[in-house]
Amino acid sequence: MHPSNAGRNHIDIRHTTSDTPSSATDSFNEWLALQKSTDETRANIIADLVGHPTMATVEELDYMNPDLSDHSIRRHLNILIDAKVVKEYELDTRLRNYPYKFYGVTTEARDLFDRNNLFPADAWKRQYAKVKKTPRIREVETMPRPDK
Repeated sequence: MHPSNAGRNHIDIRHTTSDTPSSATDSFNEWLALQKSTDETRANIIADLVGHPTMATVEELDYMNPDLSDHSIRRHLNILIDAKVVKEYELDTRLRNYPYKFYGVTTEARDLFDRNNLFPADAWKRQYAKVKKTPRIREVETMPRPDK
């Protein structure tokens, strides 16, 4: 941040040379990412993803957000995936009675968040660790995850 901007609200957006909207290309659109990430429900989901020790499942996100249905969580995740804020990962081999899809914040979104002091990883990891978890959620947390 430029010293003259110190103490002011400032969003650091890296400008791209493309005039094509992100939805029409594979590029990361920082304005779209911020727009989709600032919805309160999606911001809560992102905070849970950032705080998770690895990658979260819908089951874990459902536990962390009891006021949301798993359908609603999936809908918000799909919006974040379309904005390239979140990426979906799958296990190569499915394990009986366990989730096989996992979600994590993309590298581009993490860079954007870090530049703008949004969703600080250390703070959200501490918060996530403090949440009392059921035996099932603790079991799901320790299951194998796909490689990023």
